[in-house]
Amino acid sequence: MTSPATPQAARAALALAIAAAFAAPAVAQTSAIDAVIVTASRTPQLASEVISDTLTISAQDIANAGVGSLTELLQRQRGLEVTRNGGPGTNASVLLRGASANQSIVLVDGVRIGSVSGGAASWNAIPLSAIDHIEIVYGPLSTLYGADAVGGVIQLFTKKGKGAPAVTAFVGAGSDATYAADAAVSGGTDRVSYSLSVGKEQSEGFSATRRPSGSFNADDDGYHRKSAAGQVAVQLAPGHEIGGVFLYGDTTADYDSGATFDAYSTQVQSNLAAYSRNRILPDWTMFVQAAKSRDKSGSYYAPGPYGGGQIDSTQTVFTWQNDIRIGSDNLQLLAEHRKEEVEGTTDALNQHRSTTSYAATYSLKRGNHLVNVGARNDDSQYGSRNTGSLGYGYRISQALRVEASYGTSFRAPTFNELYYPGYGNKNNRPEKGRNAEVGLHYNDGTTELGAVYYHNKLTDLLVNTTPCPFPSDEENDYSWGCAYNVNKGLLNGLSLSARRAFGPFTVSADADFQDPRDETTGKRLQRRAKRHANLNVEYVNGPLTGGVEWHLSSARFDDAANRNTLGGYGIVNLYATYQFARDWSALVRWNNVAGRDYELARYYPTGGATAFAGVRYGFK
Repeated sequence: MTSPATPQAARAALALAIAAAFAAPAVAQTSAIDAVIVTASRTPQLASEVISDTLTISAQDIANAGVGSLTELLQRQRGLEVTRNGGPGTNASVLLRGASANQSIVLVDGVRIGSVSGGAASWNAIPLSAIDHIEIVYGPLSTLYGADAVGGVIQLFTKKGKGAPAVTAFVGAGSDATYAADAAVSGGTDRVSYSLSVGKEQSEGFSATRRPSGSFNADDDGYHRKSAAGQVAVQLAPGHEIGGVFLYGDTTADYDSGATFDAYSTQVQSNLAAYSRNRILPDWTMFVQAAKSRDKSGSYYAPGPYGGGQIDSTQTVFTWQNDIRIGSDNLQLLAEHRKEEVEGTTDALNQHRSTTSYAATYSLKRGNHLVNVGARNDDSQYGSRNTGSLGYGYRISQALRVEASYGTSFRAPTFNELYYPGYGNKNNRPEKGRNAEVGLHYNDGTTELGAVYYHNKLTDLLVNTTPCPFPSDEENDYSWGCAYNVNKGLLNGLSLSARRAFGPFTVSADADFQDPRDETTGKRLQRRAKRHANLNVEYVNGPLTGGVEWHLSSARFDDAANRNTLGGYGIVNLYATYQFARDWSALVRWNNVAGRDYELARYYPTGGATAFAGVRYGFK
């Protein structure tokens, strides 16, 4: 069992992290003042002109992560928490600012992914090796992206090509008989750019559960993953581009389901999109995209026809976006149509729905003042939903700015909450959110500081309600409860970040103080900590880069009733890279160096200390 951290130790650790934060921003956050952010406005925008709270994980940060899951990388970021049912290949959830996994949106190159039945992204199927960089935007973005953008949006960008043809490759091995290899080719001219990458990983893993779990099996639960990703873009004429992107990830992972059978799950994530970007007039750019994403999830826990199940989700999205420059301002007009479908072994879930959306946003700059206003309407089987947002930023000096915003959001009921036998009900309504926040940011090119306070009020929360207010019938036995709009919630907190260079050392730190709560019951939301923090110290000297990461979390509750406690923990990771030739470098990473025993979900271990080493060719 996980041993809870003592309150004194937790307070001391957090105090050290906060002290470092005010001397030193978030781990892995890009520190260039003129960095370009896309996700916050659906169009490229200078970071210094973004009102939303954002974080970028760079290509170098991803390279330093070695091998493993995306969730292991995200766990070390500000404002994010992770739950996982075992090792890197098993099911995982990412919680953004205390919001549940289905209250945030995940995009890959602008393509929305996730299970239609459960509402959350399948992180274990996404290959880390295919990702170039990641943008995280905190807070409600329903005016830009529609349903489910309550806690924020995470966008993954695959690798692009440019310049002379280049080849990169990586091979590595580590603890638990883990092996990984990937390769990519990319390049481009003034007319055509291209990129293609492939990868494969496998690991024998460790037991996904521990006693006294009723699912415990002492065998090792490994995984293997194969992946491919690519992009191509063609400049037909100045200001006119067509292109396409794709991503494919296929993971098979063992899990525990008792000692009598080797249970395993399959997860396939595939995305395909074609787009056209055209400058119709000097101040009018039109973007059109057709995209399809598939999430295929299978679970097999016993031999025979009734020993497993399959759920295949498909999302098809057509987007028409117009960006019109009006002086230094920008008007964005958007129309979108999304179709969601489920096909699987549970007949009641084999449904579909369509949503048609229209949105408009206006961004203006007047001297030191920044203003952004937006409105959107989403019309689907759950009715017509209007959302809006208003943001204001003021530049006190070249380096210091203050921001404030207000936005509404909603989460559409998942197909499980609408149709799953004995649980869902087709009369369930969307959840609604109202968020207000204020932030202060400082960046002079050397030192970065940030503080954001947010207050996100949720109504009509869909929870498992017992007794169920719906009567049982021939199709549904609600004796064990059901999904029902009954609760109110509150996600509020303070997020601090800082970063500063001291000669060859760069110190980064962040800390989150939050209170994600079900206001109807007065209980803290499941698996959310009230405090979590990160501290990173990196040393660069010519070809050598080395770093130490410290990740801390206070205790959480594993259940909605707050009866089962998951202890607080602190883990330390070490990493180093060394460029030993012009195009060659070596990587060594040692995670959880003290072998801390902790859990992200009850009775699911996290594997202890692990090491990984590899050689990379061609990475710049």
